[in-house]
Amino acid sequence: MSLRLMTVHAHPDDESSKGAASSARYVSEGHEVMVVTCTGGERGSILNPAMDRPDVIADLPGIRRAEMARAAEILGVQHRWLGFVDSGLPEGDPLPPLPEGCFALEDLEVATAPLVALIREFRPHVLVTYDENGGYPHPDHIKTHEISMAAWDAAGDPDRFPGTGEPWQPLKLYYSHGFSKARLLAFQDAMEARGMESPYKEWLDNWSDRPDPGLRVTTRVPCADWFPLRDEALIAHATQIDPTSRWFLVPPDIQREVWPTEDYELVKSSVDAPIPEDDLFAGIPDEVAVRRAG
Repeated sequence: MSLRLMTVHAHPDDESSKGAASSARYVSEGHEVMVVTCTGGERGSILNPAMDRPDVIADLPGIRRAEMARAAEILGVQHRWLGFVDSGLPEGDPLPPLPEGCFALEDLEVATAPLVALIREFRPHVLVTYDENGGYPHPDHIKTHEISMAAWDAAGDPDRFPGTGEPWQPLKLYYSHGFSKARLLAFQDAMEARGMESPYKEWLDNWSDRPDPGLRVTTRVPCADWFPLRDEALIAHATQIDPTSRWFLVPPDIQREVWPTEDYELVKSSVDAPIPEDDLFAGIPDEVAVRRAG
């Protein structure tokens, strides 16, 4: 049975660093996956020195759109833009104000409407987004969380957002949790046990007392066979991803052995599925059959 998964992200490249192997796995199994990108990433910094060139800077929005198209092709997913403008990551003390017209400052109803329309069009059984902290506190990531939750509540309500399609209520909602402390520690321990230098030592040394989102995980999706596609999709975002960066410093055999899953937190569900899970669609085929029979 073919089911449908929608993942909602803030910027192009987020879909490849958060849940990409799961998406590729589900596509390979005959399911449909749609990636929604809220902004064009227009204000993203160029993080790959090889792409820090005048011609790239002059057409960064266009290049990021082309990178996103290539990543979607690699993963086999459908892709839609919501069309909002990147807010940038404010820096300094005090922080500067966000730029006028950016995604993070959009009215919640205005920003939610196009996502409701896409949910009603694509009719996903599962919706994946960021937690209340945005995964990390970028204003666009937090806004992505806010509109995802608002769209979850509204998409199935015929009185909300008239004119955006027939109501559709997804059955399960997850937060993605890729950057858990436990995961980084597991990689570090495995690399140091083999006499290798960990790329995460500074990150872990500065973790302090901030919460570990890994403690909230309910669902671990085995997807190690699709890690190479995930990495290829990441590299497609050449303005953002340096192929020599720490993203790629954990050897593939250690990744497969130590942490062969991508991890999620089940937040809302109208189906019965025991926790912990190993499948975002757990419990849904039976539920879909019952709904069809009804």
